[in-house]
Amino acid sequence: MLVRYFGAARAASGVDEERIAAGRELGAVLEDLRSRTAVAGLPPLGKVLDRSSFLLNEVALRDHGTVLQADDVLDILPPFAGG
Repeated sequence: MLVRYFGAARAASGVDEERIAAGRELGAVLEDLRSRTAVAGLPPLGKVLDRSSFLLNEVALRDHGTVLQADDVLDILPPFAGG
């Protein structure tokens, strides 16, 4: 599964995108991401995720029980200023 990070999520994760294991619920994926070590000088990824919206294959995803599949694309979108 492909995870793409935008804005503050990109900065906090240290990457633009990455492939992670599929077959898990969104909530489990987010918990794994929250457990990562913070990039020095930036807010922890967990704090960014708490404020973020998620798109699954370009459609808003709010159900953290949704199981993510190998061919899915998950976009992590923190709030953007001015919008």
